[in-house]
Amino acid sequence: MDQREAETRALDAARTLFYARGVQAVGMDDIRAASGVSLKRLYRTFPSKEALVTAYLERRDLDWTAALRDYVATRDDPVPAVFDWLGEWFASPDFRGCAFINAFGELGATSPPVAAAARAHKDRLRRYLRTLVAGEALADQLLLLIDGATVSAAMNDDPSAASTARRAAEALLR
Repeated sequence: MDQREAETRALDAARTLFYARGVQAVGMDDIRAASGVSLKRLYRTFPSKEALVTAYLERRDLDWTAALRDYVATRDDPVPAVFDWLGEWFASPDFRGCAFINAFGELGATSPPVAAAARAHKDRLRRYLRTLVAGEALADQLLLLIDGATVSAAMNDDPSAASTARRAAEALLR
């Protein structure tokens, strides 16, 4: 197994395990077992769990943002489409809330790299929203609706939070 394959396997395992169980509940040995990457190679690839968590968040940011953009690009009305996409995500059987909010809640106070990765995702999402609407304040309000709907959907196991947030977004757009 070369370095690239080891990294890919470890990040795939991290994506599944960290999102499903939480960052602190998953040890490097769990990643080793799920990825098939030896512990020695795993630590050569990611010198610490913090480095693995940060890489996982950076990769998830790219994947999540690309999926959202791709969905919205196929719709006529972009802002409602954001919330429609969220509704589909919230209804998926493996939905566990926002990986970035979750990781920040677990490690943000003690891990500057994890906090920075979580903030970078929110900043990227904010910048994207600013391409969809006129005005920074409106984009910031939409981001709050997205974050609130995501937390509500996860805590209440209720995907309808997306449609509630969509209606609020439509009211802001009027």
